[in-house]
Amino acid sequence: MTKLVEVIKEKLKHVISAKRYIHTLGVVDAACYLAEKYGEDPLDAQIAALLHDYAKDFSEEQLKEYIDKKKVVADDILREAHQLLHGKVAAYIAQQEFYISDPNILNAIENHTTGRANMSQLEKIVYLADFIEVGRNYPGVDELRLLAEEDLDKALLQALNNTIIYVLSIEKLLHPNTIYARNDLLRQVENFKR
Repeated sequence: MTKLVEVIKEKLKHVISAKRYIHTLGVVDAACYLAEKYGEDPLDAQIAALLHDYAKDFSEEQLKEYIDKKKVVADDILREAHQLLHGKVAAYIAQQEFYISDPNILNAIENHTTGRANMSQLEKIVYLADFIEVGRNYPGVDELRLLAEEDLDKALLQALNNTIIYVLSIEKLLHPNTIYARNDLLRQVENFKR
């Protein structure tokens, strides 16, 4: 598996910008830390985090080519809000180029842009790691990092809330999976409180 990590890192340097590569390494560090903290396999977290933005620097045309020619399934919102497509395309590439077959790793890569209801622990970790990696600097990130130390689900719920508020503020399309993820997690957190 460590050979796979090295192969991914080497290929990654050629498909994303240097700035995004640094971000990716930050996500890897955060994901591995969270994986150890919350009882998930750190190697799975490392692989998913390395590949999460593999297709992020692809053009809209390149992303849509994967939908049309490679038959990557994408709903209407993803087709229109193409910046969300890179997770699906990266998961496809993980399967086809790197022979990753673990559905948990593939789901973590695919769903890091939108979340979804019933997220696995690894999906939650990669989604949150993308928000709190050391290179992130936005209002509320320090509070989110502190919350991640205390409770993964509460931190993820806050990250989803932040995403929804941000997307609404810039008047872009909001993928329903983000709402489903938020509502599902809110129910879990609320039930835990009872």
